[in-house]
Amino acid sequence: MAEAARAATPADQPDDDDKAPPPPAGRSPDEQVTELRVTAHLMALDRGLFCLLRQPVAGSEKDGSGLAGVRVSLPPDYSSEAVTISTFRNDGWLGTADGAALIRVDGPRGHVLITIYQNPGSRPESAPRIQVLRLASEPESVTPQKAQAHNAEQRPEGSTPQVVAHIQTLGDVGQEFGTWLGRKGSKLWIEGFGISPPDGMEPEDIEYRAVLGKGWLSPWVTAGKFCGSRGMALPLLGFQVRLSEKASRSHTLSYAGRFVDGAEMGPVIDGRQCESENLAPLEAFTVAFERRTSKYSPKVATGSKRAR
Repeated sequence: MAEAARAATPADQPDDDDKAPPPPAGRSPDEQVTELRVTAHLMALDRGLFCLLRQPVAGSEKDGSGLAGVRVSLPPDYSSEAVTISTFRNDGWLGTADGAALIRVDGPRGHVLITIYQNPGSRPESAPRIQVLRLASEPESVTPQKAQAHNAEQRPEGSTPQVVAHIQTLGDVGQEFGTWLGRKGSKLWIEGFGISPPDGMEPEDIEYRAVLGKGWLSPWVTAGKFCGSRGMALPLLGFQVRLSEKASRSHTLSYAGRFVDGAEMGPVIDGRQCESENLAPLEAFTVAFERRTSKYSPKVATGSKRAR
């Protein structure tokens, strides 16, 4: 009786490892590892900007494993300077709800590795399909590709556009700094834009990028290059502009945006993100630069008025 009532000593207490559930009956630990069906594709891309989309496939498995999965990455030992990949997720996976990636190739030619993971019993035809769209070639000038009749009425005759945007159904439209580009209430979104460096600045003094989705930003480009797409029906949801450290000593920068849901943002200052709370497509925007009057009393940009 005394032995049966004896309290358990520390040596008798099971440790954490002892609490782990045993493998299912009849299966060894080695059988817990599943060999997946894996298909890899090495894709070669010329210089330019591309959008890679994951297309849903009818009959794809939904067993809670998270498969099928698609991952986009650089090949092993490949230079990240030649190719830039931007995805919604930091690990490179393309999900069913956020299955898109932006790929920028800065060299004459670049490569990306696309790997598809499926359950071992999956049919090959049930694998996700991948679509690649070219958004722009590099380098692409901000000079308007098409002249619109109404554009000449929007800016002074003979003036050179300092900011160019590609607007849905309208094509390329140009304006000067401090002037709104795009029409309020038109519900026509902006698909891409470019900024020419103002007098006294070099192209590398200005960088800008686009908001393409929630947590998804395009790579930074320097002044004189086009950011976004033309004629692909892919709206920009916002944008950012920033000055180099050298340029910020002599100039100030401000910009503002209007969106198709009626929201307005700005003016915001150098480097801040201009987007609506609901991530509605960008309908119009303005960018303004001002020279600083002195080192100690910078002048706020006046060319960019608050949207109203």
